[in-house]
Amino acid sequence: MRLLLDESVPRPLRTSFPAAFEVRTVPEMGWAGTGNGTLLGLAADSGFDALLTVDRGFAHQQNQDDLPLPVVIMLAPSNRPDDLRPLVPEAIGILSGTLQGRVYHVPAAGP
Repeated sequence: MRLLLDESVPRPLRTSFPAAFEVRTVPEMGWAGTGNGTLLGLAADSGFDALLTVDRGFAHQQNQDDLPLPVVIMLAPSNRPDDLRPLVPEAIGILSGTLQGRVYHVPAAGP
């Protein structure tokens, strides 16, 4: 599984994914500052299987019927690694399933 971490996802989170995931970041690919629509196209053309983001507006900025690859949005209180790490197992579960070109949400655990 080739996974691209959006700019909004802190780089240290990449170590939370198992070795079966080839995790790269948007800045690492040289795509920093690229708009979401263009970014999705670049990622798909470069062989990525999914994009992981914490950008809650992402789903509303794209035509969800026309996504070139799946987008997983982690809904944590912040984008700090400590807030995101507890969501990684559910994100892995989603990413390990049968994915379609659509938006998936990983909600934060309740109180």
